[in-house]
Amino acid sequence: MQGTVDGFNYGAVTPVAAYLMAVLGGALGLRCTTRSLRTEQSWKPGWLGLGATSIGSGIWTMHFIAMIGFQVKEAPISYDIPLTVLSLVVAIVVVGIGIFIVGYRGATRVTLTTAGTITGLGVAAMHYIGMAGMRLHGRLDYDTPTVVLSVVIAVVAATAALWAAVSIHGFLPSLGASLVMGIAVTGMHYTGMAAISVHLQGATGGSAGGGSPTSIMFPMLLGPAVFLVLAGVVVMFDPILVLGEGEWDQPESKKPVRRDPPPRPVWPPTYDEANSGRAHTPAPAPTSAPGPRGGQQRSPYDW
Repeated sequence: MQGTVDGFNYGAVTPVAAYLMAVLGGALGLRCTTRSLRTEQSWKPGWLGLGATSIGSGIWTMHFIAMIGFQVKEAPISYDIPLTVLSLVVAIVVVGIGIFIVGYRGATRVTLTTAGTITGLGVAAMHYIGMAGMRLHGRLDYDTPTVVLSVVIAVVAATAALWAAVSIHGFLPSLGASLVMGIAVTGMHYTGMAAISVHLQGATGGSAGGGSPTSIMFPMLLGPAVFLVLAGVVVMFDPILVLGEGEWDQPESKKPVRRDPPPRPVWPPTYDEANSGRAHTPAPAPTSAPGPRGGQQRSPYDW
């Protein structure tokens, strides 16, 4: 028996919320990666790790918010907790591999291709591991060309995100890149969901084991969501990311040296200086501006 699949059970609420979480994770990840590259005083592994965790958590949260709106009308859905947690770990670790590759080796064509492929395959693996964690009285079948298309979208999106992380430094360009990245990642998710068909088996209407969507989704989404908020606070209070380019971006050896101007000579000399035989800097030549009574300006020598 063919199941009736509905990926938009709550209308536009879940797609919009999923997209916003993908954008938030992407924006934080891009800014953290940018922060690690803009100053030599940064603790690069820490900022790269924070960026990778932000992007991975954002993608994973996007996926499962979107899954709240997924249902098979003839059979309730539950989720296997270990596989669901594994999908989060895969997302963070694989995105971290790509971020660290470009963070330390730059944005060359070979580096971006390698890192983008690894990261994109990791994002796709996260998606399909999460789907494997679904439990229902039925079998999930996938349309192979659509699955391949979703993987290609994931690879292209990951490559573009990694390029943006090391090439775009301004706040507004990074925000624009994260908006595009959110569209790509969310599009990859719904493309993968379009490849699904469900063949029901046996009795319907009962739980197939594992946790129900309401009992597992919200508690598990709470952790990554809180992390993204805390990461956002860290980024907001970092002066380099908030204020943008400036002298704090430059190494100490390249910062301009501030020198005080030399003291102006005092003229006419004091009595002690005049009798000590010291040499003095001549006073500037008098101007030809008229004096107070229409004559020439008096010279200091007239004293």
